[in-house]
Amino acid sequence: MSKKTWIIFITACVLLIAGVAIFNKGARVDVSNVDADKLLTTGTRADHIYGNKDAKVVLIEYGDYQCPGCGAAFSKLQTLSKTYPSQMAFVFRNLPLTSIHPNALAAATAAEAASKQGKFWEMHDLLYGNRDDWINATVDQRDSIFEGFARNLGLNITQFKNDQQDSSVSDKINYDRALATKQNYTSTPTLVLNGKIVDDDTMTDTLQGNGDKLKALIEDAIKQSGATPAPAVQSSGGNQ
Repeated sequence: MSKKTWIIFITACVLLIAGVAIFNKGARVDVSNVDADKLLTTGTRADHIYGNKDAKVVLIEYGDYQCPGCGAAFSKLQTLSKTYPSQMAFVFRNLPLTSIHPNALAAATAAEAASKQGKFWEMHDLLYGNRDDWINATVDQRDSIFEGFARNLGLNITQFKNDQQDSSVSDKINYDRALATKQNYTSTPTLVLNGKIVDDDTMTDTLQGNGDKLKALIEDAIKQSGATPAPAVQSSGGNQ
């Protein structure tokens, strides 16, 4: 190899390494000073909160839309969040396990893009409620299905597509993942109730049983907060 060829080769390697470094720097999110158990209620990284954002009881799910366990837990978590909307804040944070779920990141992106038009929970519910339609889909099929969901929700499709490419959407997903990494949460669903990971026995019941054990934990937490665990007519806080 000539001296000129070596120079070109070395220069290309340096540029490649620099490009990777820049990409990694952009993908990293510093959450070293963030309390993962506290809700973020403002800004582009704000938590998606169903129920009362000021409630003393907070249930956080770190979830993956393609995860079978998350799919199994979906209806029970949905029921519980709707049962105690004024007494509990239910929060969904993205933890797509892309190494085993190839469509998970795209699904999270679709939900975050829908949130730009105020339809996060609606898209969240469609993704989980219709998992069989897209979990094994090709890229083209998947994108068409997600666009169909967006149409069903009455979203502006041009904006939806643009928002899927928006850096604030990827930043939100990376922020949620960084919070999970900080807490050493590596599996989905991971449920955290008032700062404590829900125990394995309760998780098994939530995934395979009727979810009564998680309901009991929530009701105990509500009682400890000084309130009575009774369904409320509507949330005193907004759904974000």
